[in-house]
Amino acid sequence: MMGALLLPLTISHAAEPAWTVVASGLNNPRGLDFAPNGALYIAEAGLGGDGPVIVGGDGPHQFGHTGSITRVWKGKQERLVQGLPSLAVADQTAAIGPSSISFNGSGHALLTIGLGANPALRNSILGEQGRSLGTVSMLNQNGQIRTLADLAAFELVNDPDGNGPDSNPNGVLNDKGGVAYVTDAGANALLSVAANGKVSVVAVFPNRIVPTPPILPQPPFPPALSSQAVPTNVVRGPDGALYVSQLTGFPFPVGGARVFRVVPGSAPQVYAEGFTNIIDLEFDAQGNLYVLEIDRNGLIAPEVTGRLARVNAGSHTVDTVASDGLVMPGGMAIGPDGAIYISNFSTSPGIGEVIRLATAGKTKK
Repeated sequence: MMGALLLPLTISHAAEPAWTVVASGLNNPRGLDFAPNGALYIAEAGLGGDGPVIVGGDGPHQFGHTGSITRVWKGKQERLVQGLPSLAVADQTAAIGPSSISFNGSGHALLTIGLGANPALRNSILGEQGRSLGTVSMLNQNGQIRTLADLAAFELVNDPDGNGPDSNPNGVLNDKGGVAYVTDAGANALLSVAANGKVSVVAVFPNRIVPTPPILPQPPFPPALSSQAVPTNVVRGPDGALYVSQLTGFPFPVGGARVFRVVPGSAPQVYAEGFTNIIDLEFDAQGNLYVLEIDRNGLIAPEVTGRLARVNAGSHTVDTVASDGLVMPGGMAIGPDGAIYISNFSTSPGIGEVIRLATAGKTKK
């Protein structure tokens, strides 16, 4: 998987009793965050459209202005921002568009908009209408938005991982002092974005050689394959370091995804491992790290099951918090009430939802 993160899927489920649905009818919902006033904001990657076609790592995606930002506040759900760029396959699944949102204490948010392709294709095929793809933008609570930095343009010139230009900005951390950190899943890099829009490389996550999964026949596949890192999100830990989650690229090895601890100026270190296809992560007030897997079985396996796990502070043991009812979850946030909020059905049009888990009961891994 070069740039795009997600695969198409439409499936029904019976939610666990602990879940409460707080938003529904969403189109490919991804990252979410809470504003200082307690409002919940959800990035919807949209439905694509009937515009030009770009061929990226997951095949042809058609362009449209169907991405949006939904706000849930005081019991009311509304699309606060509409008309954002979106790319999707013909059945409107696996969209690429608004990906992640992160608020600071003053109520301003940063928003990533994905691309999942060589930035040169964005420029040559989409022109001006696709300029916001592959960017990080500033968003205020009234829905006004403007581009802060063009990460796709940075990738086209710099290509820090050396795999060839490919940009898909995904996770964003709206950090102190006006600095942002962004995981570019296509570039396999953690980037910093200054308040003036200047982009710098913080860390690069290299390819790994992994065993070919049994589901892939040998031949034609060799015994081992090169798998890209595909970093998905970034948070700041209680120790002040940055923590980055990893999806992994094709062949999506089961147990091959890691969480990295990153101190700028030093090489990334593995903090936790043994996960599969991580899409998001979040620390709670006690220093426990919650890890959200979009699929615990690997993205080429026929059975699709998400998982929310917890890396316990101190012991570093891992517990499964929830799995049943999680279908291609795309993002998570811990709310002001201490509950865990997860975007579910994140690769599906119209049936996406955000669910609230009030308690995190322990079960064995």
